[in-house]
Amino acid sequence: MLFIYRILINLIFLISPIIIIIRLLKKKEDFYRFKEKFCFFTKNRREGKVIWIHGASVGEFQSIVPLIEKYEKKKEITQILITSNTLSSSKVISKYKFKKVIHQFFPIDTNYNTKMFLNYWKPSVSMFVDSEIWPNMIFNLSQRKIPIILLNARITRKSFKRWSKFKNFSVYLFKKFDLSLCSSLKSKFYLRKLGAKNIKYFGNLKFSQSESEKIEINKNIEKFMKTKKVWCASSTHDTEENFIGLVHNRLKIKYKNLLTIIIPRHINRVDDIEKQLNQLNLKTHLHEPVKKIPMDTDIYLVNSYGQTKSFFSTCKNVFLGGSLINHGGQNPLEAVRYGCNILHGPNVFNFEEIYKFLNSQKISFKINKQNEMLNVLTKLLSSKKNNKKDIRNKIYSKGKKILEVSFKEINYYLR
Repeated sequence: MLFIYRILINLIFLISPIIIIIRLLKKKEDFYRFKEKFCFFTKNRREGKVIWIHGASVGEFQSIVPLIEKYEKKKEITQILITSNTLSSSKVISKYKFKKVIHQFFPIDTNYNTKMFLNYWKPSVSMFVDSEIWPNMIFNLSQRKIPIILLNARITRKSFKRWSKFKNFSVYLFKKFDLSLCSSLKSKFYLRKLGAKNIKYFGNLKFSQSESEKIEINKNIEKFMKTKKVWCASSTHDTEENFIGLVHNRLKIKYKNLLTIIIPRHINRVDDIEKQLNQLNLKTHLHEPVKKIPMDTDIYLVNSYGQTKSFFSTCKNVFLGGSLINHGGQNPLEAVRYGCNILHGPNVFNFEEIYKFLNSQKISFKINKQNEMLNVLTKLLSSKKNNKKDIRNKIYSKGKKILEVSFKEINYYLR
């Protein structure tokens, strides 16, 4: 199966220049740095010990920031190499003021490229976040006896079924992981079935929080929000924005000064979203470029990445998208870490254990229809109780424990 995979990935490599050109035209690639995907590196490796962490995109990177902060403090670590696949993740990473961290794009997973990558960077340990499995890279790491860790591992039912179709190949790959730290008990069960050996579950790393994180929000926006009854809909997908708009119109009958913030999962959809909302007679205002916000704004539409934390820090109530459609939901932990109450649809099977915990703590509320969301939001918006601090403290305590024990497990492979 590895032989077949190598044929397929080499075919992709041959047509990759065309793919890259298309992505450059769509502004989905960095014009100067796309060559990193072909192992033309733009950063230098320092002398000393390098640890390497790979995550596909923004969410995976943000989940490991507290872990990165810990390794920044370890004197024996010279450099922390972060790789990812997306342009948006590189932009978010650049905003952090790390001293040891450098970012490169993950190379196309051919046998040749992965050997070139490892020859250059020579990491002491490798970590793959969430569900990032790249066969050639894993095979060559194993050949060089570089420890391979699957960090905050998340295997969904869908991905498990897909891997199960290639049973022998999955066992061949997953047994090469020296350690798998799972984000859920369900993932632990699936990983064992797929052939992984040293599997441990302490909890989801996304419960942990950065110690030095600074939240910046435009003062004019903050001032404007204080004059309004505000709630936020984050990581929304197609059709969910229309649902949110309809709920806003009904809430507006009771709250004349209502403001709804919408942060779509994919900002390239912003123009379409704005058209949908305008058809509902809603007045929208785009986050960037920052202009004076009209007082009669209904929807504040965020059209740039890396802004969610600033809005979560000022909002009390957040709806998490991908849950009204059959997507499986989005991870609510970032919003919860900032003390937000969570509303979500019925389809949250990708984060079932997290939502179960939040529900037990009376932090999250499931809604199926407009009337249900209307009732829950009316209750929350009318409440004079501010429970943001209580929610933050609960999550901080849990996250700190998960981070400490995960850090200790990983350090075993850095000796």
